[in-house]
Amino acid sequence: MIRAASRDDLDAIMLIERRSFPTDAWSAEMMAAELVSLHTRYLVDVEAVADGELVVGYGGVRALRGSSDADIQTIALDAAHRGSGRGRALLRALLAQAAERGAREVFLEVRADNPVAEGLYRAEGFVEIGRRAGYYQPDDVDAVVMRREFSAHAEHVLRTDSRIPQESDGSAPDAHIDPENGSTHDA
Repeated sequence: MIRAASRDDLDAIMLIERRSFPTDAWSAEMMAAELVSLHTRYLVDVEAVADGELVVGYGGVRALRGSSDADIQTIALDAAHRGSGRGRALLRALLAQAAERGAREVFLEVRADNPVAEGLYRAEGFVEIGRRAGYYQPDDVDAVVMRREFSAHAEHVLRTDSRIPQESDGSAPDAHIDPENGSTHDA
């Protein structure tokens, strides 16, 4: 299940962040600021467990309300949950958030040495528009810069009837998103 991230999710997000990006993980302070910013929407993918929920993935989009563009900040899944369609579901939910805020195009950077992620983005309508040499440090890996434009139809398909507040302080842990709005879900 995908829901809005809250401050209470920070430790779980940072565990996945450090495992997924061992050489260039964001700091807990940076992530905490992202979770509460009015200009970003962070979502978590959770599984029900005996004593509550287990965060297995997260993603964030910077999308200023009324701006014509947005940026996917990050998407990461626990290694055991990769390849199951959950990354695609998170991406679609983030795109829906960007569209709800008025974005007409979405940008992202992906490591040039991550063909699986790049393939997912291409399959979801992103196209390469450039490269940034040595962007990811200290690994000295290029960033592939990608863009996806929303057509009028695509924006409609991405819209969701989520209960996530339009402007959130990051404290809506019971809000849920249906990433399948009009599209099939790869489970």
